[in-house]
Amino acid sequence: MTDVQTPTIEPLASSPAAGRGRGRSSQWTKLLWPLLGLALLLLVDLVWVPNFFRIGVTEGRLTGTPIEIFRWSGPEVLLAVGMTLVLATGGVDLSVGAIMALSGAVTAKLAAGLQWPPWGAVLSALGASAAAGAWNGALVALLDIQPIVATLVLMVAGRGIAELISGAAHLKVSGTLFSALGGSPLGIPTEGLVGFGMFAAAAAFTRLTSTGLLIEATGGNRTASRFAGVNVRAVTFLAYAFSGLCAGLAGLLQTADLHGADASKMGLYWELDAILAAVIGGTALTGGRFSLLGAVLGAVLIVTLTTTIQTKVPVEYALVPKAVVVLVVCLLQSETFRQNALAPLRRRAA
Repeated sequence: MTDVQTPTIEPLASSPAAGRGRGRSSQWTKLLWPLLGLALLLLVDLVWVPNFFRIGVTEGRLTGTPIEIFRWSGPEVLLAVGMTLVLATGGVDLSVGAIMALSGAVTAKLAAGLQWPPWGAVLSALGASAAAGAWNGALVALLDIQPIVATLVLMVAGRGIAELISGAAHLKVSGTLFSALGGSPLGIPTEGLVGFGMFAAAAAFTRLTSTGLLIEATGGNRTASRFAGVNVRAVTFLAYAFSGLCAGLAGLLQTADLHGADASKMGLYWELDAILAAVIGGTALTGGRFSLLGAVLGAVLIVTLTTTIQTKVPVEYALVPKAVVVLVVCLLQSETFRQNALAPLRRRAA
């Protein structure tokens, strides 16, 4: 008699379960590098910058460099969260800085110029910002205009409209509501609380519902998603509208913090930091998978780096070390770069 061997069944590497496992592993690996970069930067601050981590209490408010980083990270986190969802759909939003200026101009003009109630000015500014984001979404999703072109229009026109509203002047704002938004009524900066609160809400909404999956599907393969029943136009439209709302909220916080709005300077080049934060956090410019937590880490890394540089490096040279650190973190995100860089060491070990 011949022995009959029972065949063993090996799990397919390309099975859905295996794919999800690799996807989660890849996502956590991408978070490792911004975390490592932030940890190394904080170590440099511990050695290089005296009293960097000292935290005190002044008039019932927490003070110190870490608290200021938390404060300044609020608007950056807002922009990074909105930008991440737009990038995940396969697009990009170059107008977030201009929408910040538009939000600040509307707030200051209504509150200071027309004597509106502060809450009315705030709601109007947020509505105008969401409408600006919806305009971008309509151009991209409904008219099929390239995202970089569609948002470039508002990047230029939005700041011009903001200067027209403000009369090209620096408008001042005052009032209890603005003092609360730009201050620390609970001892902790409101900007940071709002920024990280929006991140928590967006993360919960995209991961506890099917919204995140629809966004990733839209950015991963629009044609296949459409055939699968996904309304890719609606998903894209809403992503841009949400990005506009986040930018408007960031502009509102900046206006309250500075007690006024300057449309020519507010949000200038902030869209670049927002894109960098999302990319550092592991979101690809080509769309698909995204990480809101990674974007937040990227935003905090950029703010911490900027703060560190400003304590030791003259302003005219500040962008050089910032660019070097960002470049290194982005290169470490690339698996191909890591493999090529470690290849000589592997050959020597062999």
